[in-house]
Amino acid sequence: QVQLVESGGGLVQAGGSLRLSCAASGRTFSSYDMGWFRQAPGKEREFVGVIRISNSYTYYVDSVKGRFTISRDNAKNAVYLQMNSLKPEDTAVYYCAADDVLGWSFKTKPTEYRYWGQGTQVTVSS
Repeated sequence: QVQLVESGGGLVQAGGSLRLSCAASGRTFSSYDMGWFRQAPGKEREFVGVIRISNSYTYYVDSVKGRFTISRDNAKNAVYLQMNSLKPEDTAVYYCAADDVLGWSFKTKPTEYRYWGQGTQVTVSS
């Protein structure tokens, strides 16, 4: 079993930055894909990016490439989402998710992840 806890959300003006944290506990941390998703009101949960813990390879949705960066600290069992140049359309509840690595492909669908955090609200004002 894996427990995930997000933190770091808040209110920021457009163009600003936030860093979200996802602290993991439970099973071995080094063998997972750790994904970030977001969900705006009335919309489906959307893939944001993922990091493969074993090698730090990352993959992002096009809309955040160049603005968002995922990193990890294995010693702290934590994953981070650094968000720069934020836009009002980035407003959503952000979730981190984890699951075992299966094959070469990154997991980009919510249904591919078994473990989820509770979410943290990010609001970007114009």
